[in-house]
This record gives sequence, C-alpha cells and structure tokens, in this order.
Amino acid sequence: MSFKHIFKASLRWNHQEKPGIIGLKNYYKSHSIAIEGKSDLQVSAAKAFKGDPGLYNPEDLLLSSLISCHMMSYLYVCGQHGIEVLSYTDNALATLETDTDGSGRFTEVTLYPDVLITNASQIKLALSLHTAANKLCFIANSCNFRVMHQPKCKAIEP
Repeated sequence: MSFKHIFKASLRWNHQEKPGIIGLKNYYKSHSIAIEGKSDLQVSAAKAFKGDPGLYNPEDLLLSSLISCHMMSYLYVCGQHGIEVLSYTDNALATLETDTDGSGRFTEVTLYPDVLITNASQIKLALSLHTAANKLCFIANSCNFRVMHQPKCKAIEP
C-alpha cells in the first residue's frame, strides 16, 4: 500500500530594474518562496548565473534537501539497529555541468557524513547503514544523478 502526500509552496517575484543593467536578458532574479505557517525563504540565482550571492539559490536548496533527507533516513535506520548517534555532520559536494545553450544538470553528489556513536563495536554496521539510508531517502530516490557516500564513523566508547 502506498500513501500520497502533497506539499505546497508559493513563489513571488516582481520585475525590478537592476542598477546599471539594461535589457530583458538581465532580469533581477531574487524572489521569495512561501510555505504556509513558515517564514518566507529569500531565493535568487547562484552568483555564477548573475544572482544575489547573499541569498540561497535552487542549487543550494537541492543539495541541502539531499543531505538533510539522508541524515534523517540514516538516524531512522540507526534507531532500528540500536545504534546511538551522538553527532552527525556532512560537508557535501555537488557537481553541476552546464551546456553552451544554457541548459545543465547535476551529474553527481558526494556526501561526506561524519558520525559519532557511543559503541565502537557498532562502527562497521553504522558505516554500512548509509546504503540503507540512501534507499529510504525520498530526495535521493527522486534524483537522476549519482549520490555517493564517503562516510566516517568513530565512537566515544571502546
């Protein structure tokens, strides 16, 4: 049995003149995204695509969604296996390739999760559970590019 979940978001953009820029090819790209009951998210294009470098961009948000979903899936499978996780960090890298016509795509993402657990005898299992987490991750399952993992794990107890 499957269940369907619907998520809603609204985008607001208004034309603004960019100082010193003339022409329709150079639209000001900053906008806001609203999700009911949450603070608005200010978004722009990436700096490489003439956006505001001080704002989040869709590429940032895609990578953020992927690492967040993987972590939550990982914590879930660790809980199923009795592994107590004390901390989890990740410094992921995404590769975006663009074509001369302006199109592009992410070609791969590498996650670098660094996990601290309580029991050293569970390190091998904890490392292997990243594969299980990836299979559960809604975002990873929705991507058409490779999502790789280079995990590290250590324990505070022998």
